[in-house]
Amino acid sequence: MKFVRYGPVGQEKPGLLAPDGTLRTLVGQVHDIDAGSIASGRLAPLAARWQDLDTVEAGGRLGAPLAGVGKFIGIGLNYADHAAEAGLPVPQRPIVFFKSPTCINGPDDDVLLPAGSEALDWEVELGVVIGREASRVSVAQARSHVFGYLVVNDVSERDWQMHHGGSQWSKGKSHDTFGPLGPWLVSADAVADPSSLDMRLSVNGQVMQRGNTRTMIFNVDQIVSDLSQYMRLLPGDVIATGTPPGVGMGMKPPRYLRRGDVMELSIEGLGCQRQRVV
Repeated sequence: MKFVRYGPVGQEKPGLLAPDGTLRTLVGQVHDIDAGSIASGRLAPLAARWQDLDTVEAGGRLGAPLAGVGKFIGIGLNYADHAAEAGLPVPQRPIVFFKSPTCINGPDDDVLLPAGSEALDWEVELGVVIGREASRVSVAQARSHVFGYLVVNDVSERDWQMHHGGSQWSKGKSHDTFGPLGPWLVSADAVADPSSLDMRLSVNGQVMQRGNTRTMIFNVDQIVSDLSQYMRLLPGDVIATGTPPGVGMGMKPPRYLRRGDVMELSIEGLGCQRQRVV
């Protein structure tokens, strides 16, 4: 099922996109699409009886489909060809960084070009949402701890990332609006194989990134297992699993975003995003 949050900024309501294409409200059924509703197990039974839920007029704003994110974890250089374009070695273990949850915004909301920024970049990524607590789980156990998947644009300010942050990239990853999520949070049972999803990103209509999750160095199961060895993963935590080649930093010469540029990105079965840089 495709869970959503709809409405103006700061006033989003929980809902789902039903199999018949209608938007159904979950108001009065759950407080929000968040760690609590995920951990409670209430979302799946509600989705099963979607025909009993009231219809909401579609066409309005969709916010990030997950509220109250605790940890927003990124995996760096998880595609060998992306590592090559960045001029960095292929990692032997997952590279981990954090994005501040305050960077999260809706899938079609504007992305801010920070004052003084000269190196704003794009990254289409498969996002994984944890469904139940995971601590020191095996690779074989990892998938059972995943609630669902979503599209992430890991917007990055490369100068801040590479030159202001030392070995930790969070400074370049965490500015307000640098974490568009959605449009949907797709439950894991609706994604047959997260290791075989086409990905695409364009800027002003020109395709920049085209890839497939099958070329990830570390797949979803390996990433969840690895992270759980070092930190306890909780329901509602988000993991951005890395980006395929085609980012602005890897071009010769580099190409970065300017005000007025429009990013459009999608992952097979998970929906599309569209952001204007302002």
